[in-house]
Amino acid sequence: MNRRNFLTAAGATAFTLVSGSLQQALAQSTGPIRIGLLAPLTGTAASSGRELVDGWNLFWQENGLKLAGRSVEILVEDDASSPDVALQKARRLVQQQNVHMLVGNVLANTGLAVAEFVKGTGTPYFLPVVAADDLTQRTPIPNVLRVAGFAASQMTRPLADWCRKQGYKRVVTIGQDYTFGHEQAGGFIQNFTEAGGTLAGQLWHPLNTSDFSPYLGQIMSFNPDVVLAIETGADAARLLQQWNNFGLKNRVPLVTSQNTVDQSVIRNLSPAEAEGLVSSAHYAEGRDDPTIRKFVENFEKAFQKIPSIFAAEGYTAALWIVDAVTKIKGQVEDRPRLLATILKETVEDSPLGKNLKMDAYGNPIYTIYIRKVIKRADGKLVNSVIDTYTNVSQFGKFKPEDYLKQPPFSRTFQGVKK
Repeated sequence: MNRRNFLTAAGATAFTLVSGSLQQALAQSTGPIRIGLLAPLTGTAASSGRELVDGWNLFWQENGLKLAGRSVEILVEDDASSPDVALQKARRLVQQQNVHMLVGNVLANTGLAVAEFVKGTGTPYFLPVVAADDLTQRTPIPNVLRVAGFAASQMTRPLADWCRKQGYKRVVTIGQDYTFGHEQAGGFIQNFTEAGGTLAGQLWHPLNTSDFSPYLGQIMSFNPDVVLAIETGADAARLLQQWNNFGLKNRVPLVTSQNTVDQSVIRNLSPAEAEGLVSSAHYAEGRDDPTIRKFVENFEKAFQKIPSIFAAEGYTAALWIVDAVTKIKGQVEDRPRLLATILKETVEDSPLGKNLKMDAYGNPIYTIYIRKVIKRADGKLVNSVIDTYTNVSQFGKFKPEDYLKQPPFSRTFQGVKK
């Protein structure tokens, strides 16, 4: 059953309005549209959460808190980078604040906790960041849709194809040992080995690793043509610094996932540590495009820094939701109609590209950019575009029904073609 049919079949139960009939709710749809925004403003993901909120706020600052003739109230809650706190705050927003929809979260474990909660309430929940593959694959929830987010394994697939085009035959991966790392590595490795490449070895490390020397010391023993690094936050900065200090930058090419060289990381690194690194993402702050130039300029003016991927996702999520709510004339109480409109919406232009749309499972189909870190005219590091892959699905080159027969990516299943 595809996602559209799933929405229809589930409608009788998942979208029941607890407060009364749909007709009664629509008759009262003149008050403010209340949106609950969940983000980690403290805890391990606080910096990412703050930039998500900054990007979201920038959109409303530019466009005003008015939508389809109704005022907009945004209630921001700190999930503290904790699933338990995220669940508590989601309950408060839905049951006490009566929000019409939830938006947000960054970490997969917080997003999964909130998704399980709204599964029972029918509250629309829109994900700008949370990338756990199965939220839009094997275990979709009809009222949970990605707006500006992505499936983790989706982002690295084009990078694998690009690496094969460069003639790289043997890859070693190094990454954080948790689901996001496993899924991003799996998407790359599946495409790389499907195209004739070989997985020479994999190195996994705990989150918040301070010393990478035990791992870096092993890499050359695998005789790789290229190394894939999948890192986030402080781990990304430490790995890139130590990679350069170990002299590996000039010995073997390093390619990375989008977070490893995100603006939130490279703005604190030297050119020696980051310049020239190649990655893949649906966002490139150095892309030569009027929309992205305006977004970067306005964000820098407002927050005195170049926007990260999290800021771009927060901004685009607001844009996606506003486009859909405008089309239904502000009647957010009509949950099935809101969700169906979000699902079939085409966002014509955004910081993440043009003509954004979702697949039948609620995950966007993107243009993904192969990016290279360069110095901007003012000396600041940015990701520029060196190649482009259009219409990249979360299922890669597979048909969804075939793809979903394989296990989820994990430490033990990496999609290697035998």
